[in-house]
Amino acid sequence: MAITRIGNPAIADIREPNFRNIIINGDMSLAQRATSVTSITTGGYKTVDRFDLAYGSIGTWTQTQSTDVPTGQGFSNSIKMDCTTADASPAASDYLYISQKVEGQNLQYLKKGTSNAESLTASFWVKSNKTGTYIFQLWDQTNDRIISKSYTISSSNTWEKKSVTFAGDTTGAFANSNAEALRAFWWLGTGSDFSSGTLATSWQSRVNANRAVGQVNLADSTSNEWYVTGVQLEAGTTASDFEFLPVDINEQRCFRYFYMVGDEDEQGMGTAFYRSNNSVRFMIEPPFRMRTTPSLDQSTATNSFRVLTSGGGDDLLDDWTIMSSSTDRFIIVVNTADASGTGGQAGYAIINLADTHFALTSEL
Repeated sequence: MAITRIGNPAIADIREPNFRNIIINGDMSLAQRATSVTSITTGGYKTVDRFDLAYGSIGTWTQTQSTDVPTGQGFSNSIKMDCTTADASPAASDYLYISQKVEGQNLQYLKKGTSNAESLTASFWVKSNKTGTYIFQLWDQTNDRIISKSYTISSSNTWEKKSVTFAGDTTGAFANSNAEALRAFWWLGTGSDFSSGTLATSWQSRVNANRAVGQVNLADSTSNEWYVTGVQLEAGTTASDFEFLPVDINEQRCFRYFYMVGDEDEQGMGTAFYRSNNSVRFMIEPPFRMRTTPSLDQSTATNSFRVLTSGGGDDLLDDWTIMSSSTDRFIIVVNTADASGTGGQAGYAIINLADTHFALTSEL
């Protein structure tokens, strides 16, 4: 018997997003690690989930999950990069960019490496006091191929929407795996090693000198700031409206790569038990399967964590390790002479200090 959908098709479309946006957390709404990090002189994930900072000795920075957003577009947050120590003359090998890394198994529909390869269009809102030419780039990690397009920030301290389109690449298929296959990134500053050639405006084997030709130096003044939000990367030659997802779906997509178990004093992490006097274990079950078996991302300060026992005992324990090959449930264990329980005794693992965190990471 045929099943007929009853209701307004337009409403059905709103309720059933088609996930056309390759970028995760493009509205910058989730920031599990922090909302602001200062004195940045190293790369890595700092604030907003899924957006990685690549840093190569160019200035000092504060990154913030900002509430400065374009008016009337539905966004609540952006990433803000604020230069706090300037570098007006970058060395040849210096670089700074923000990127997102994408699994190959999420990209097979693009048909890259075939005659039917799909074009890609990136769109985003940006704002900066530093006007001029900026570079947005795609990097095929599987085949080490790049393509770059410039965009111009025309008006100082004004939100502007930008859109750039990349032709489909008929050379080199993306690996069909959970490893990184594509990286999308925004250059913010660079030395001559990455800007002394001819901008790679068509797909080509990576030549570093062709990657960011013409890029302004956001690091040349402590007055400089740069914001981005509403990031979308989709198949096709035109930019569609930003695809807003429900909060729970956005969280699940981010939890695949990073899951913050706890980050506040006295916050519980899980029911624990003593396997022996000097071995404590507890289990974590994230709400979503992670990309790979994760590693622990935990504070290393002394007495960061505590186990409260059923008998009234209180052990201060550090340096937990993960004991699992799963992607959806994990046994966390600490073997230490500092534990003083009794084998079989129950307890509860909690965070013991303020500004302490305990997380699982399977980032690309």
